[in-house]
Amino acid sequence: MQSEKIIAAIDIGTNSIHMVVVRVQPSLPSFTIVASEKATVRLGERCTKTGDLTPEAMERSLFALQRCREICQALAVDEIVAVATSATREAPNGLEFIEKIEQQTGIQVELISGLEEARRIYLGVLSATEFEGKSHVVFDIGGGSSELILGDGHDPEYLSSTKIGAVRLTELFVQSDPISNSDFDRLRDYVRGMIERPTEELREQLNGHPVRLIGTSGTIEAVAIMQAKEKNLELPANLLGYEVTIGEVERAVQRLRRSNLSDRVAWVKEKRAEIIVAGSVILLETMRLLGATKITLCNRALREGLIVDWMINRGMIEDRLRYQSSVCDRSVIKLAHKYQVNLAYSHQVAKIALSLFDQAKGVLHSWGDMERKLLWAAAILHNCGHFVNHDSHHKHSYYLIRHGGLLGFTESEIEAIANLARYHRKSEPKKRHENLRRLMVNKRLRSFVEQVFPFLRLAVALDRRQIGAVASVKLTCQLKPRQCHLEITPTQVGDQCTLELWSLDYKKSAFENQYQTSLNVTCSQPELLLTQV
Repeated sequence: MQSEKIIAAIDIGTNSIHMVVVRVQPSLPSFTIVASEKATVRLGERCTKTGDLTPEAMERSLFALQRCREICQALAVDEIVAVATSATREAPNGLEFIEKIEQQTGIQVELISGLEEARRIYLGVLSATEFEGKSHVVFDIGGGSSELILGDGHDPEYLSSTKIGAVRLTELFVQSDPISNSDFDRLRDYVRGMIERPTEELREQLNGHPVRLIGTSGTIEAVAIMQAKEKNLELPANLLGYEVTIGEVERAVQRLRRSNLSDRVAWVKEKRAEIIVAGSVILLETMRLLGATKITLCNRALREGLIVDWMINRGMIEDRLRYQSSVCDRSVIKLAHKYQVNLAYSHQVAKIALSLFDQAKGVLHSWGDMERKLLWAAAILHNCGHFVNHDSHHKHSYYLIRHGGLLGFTESEIEAIANLARYHRKSEPKKRHENLRRLMVNKRLRSFVEQVFPFLRLAVALDRRQIGAVASVKLTCQLKPRQCHLEITPTQVGDQCTLELWSLDYKKSAFENQYQTSLNVTCSQPELLLTQV
């Protein structure tokens, strides 16, 4: 049985940095929150000319992250899971900022896409809310983006991420205090225009069923606090399950648009008061377009979703979240279908590549199960570039994978998958290649790509005719002297696999160069099965 662990999850957002520290209990499986930390850093206040994260915003964030690190050390945290979202992934210097974080705090941060952010928010909500098999819409308003998710407690049926957030829209539209009528109208119209498509798609998915809306953000909590103060109500310490009607949201928006900052500070915290006008408009217009009459609060979101995802990846959750363990696989297969990949061929290439990977483990490399999964994904998708054009299809594969919206992976992991596919043919990895340079922020995965791409090349060569000609491969390696022997067994008796052996002889140099060894290849015929009549 796995032992208890202390895990910290850090969400580096556009407005705030959130951290939650939990005690994971694999035997239940569950987790208990032991500490939390929040710092409003306004990372999304970027340079208007370049779009870069400003030195001041980065400095505020680094200070907050150093504080998080100190708390983790004091609580003897076993592992830190940290992600960055909208502001960092959109900024030209976002990757440089992630490198600074690791250099100054030792915290390794992963970028995640908007859709992956939405998926993990959904996991966080599921850890606190019972959906009872009924479809719910989860709504998270961030500083730079807003996510809408539809699900019934199983697979998310719909995921979206839209570039409207409380910080982003405050900078764009709130030019006066109180906000002018003209700016308010522009803000409202912009929100409606941006959110119209995802809300329409959601309504189509719901097919006339009632909207059960769950909200997870500080904006929605602030509106709830305003509504309670207006009614002289005492809010519970835990807002989980607290409901706010659309009428109450409408009244809050009208009060906010007429108020100045000092008025708003009397209702909500000062940092929230600065951006609450834009945030409340996003909330109201989304509820209107969805046809939602109320919204129910949930105090768990992305950071708790990071914990749940961490537990899933380690096989700790087997109950109602069990389906999530295959989200990576299904996402890869879905993308393969989209780009009309020959899956029978891809599965054969993947089988051979993984067999080589497994047999070389402990001798030529020490990569684990997660990296094995990345190799599998690259093998399945390596040929998807044919959807664009045969010429340079390996480069097209890189682009399609990189921008295909794969779920269950971080941005660095998607970059690694795309790079492996990119190098299944033609040139080997070179430092000057822009695609490889994008992995500089994650040197571990860059090293993984450089070491493992030869396995994919060998696998592609061993199915040159795309007919599953090779039944199995046996790789034997010795270090002194450094030499490897590859024995292939054909699927059909009498098949000499001449074309595969020719292709292998052409492709094996990448393997030999990477591992500084020679690779000798033989073809052995399958044993005949004798059937007694």
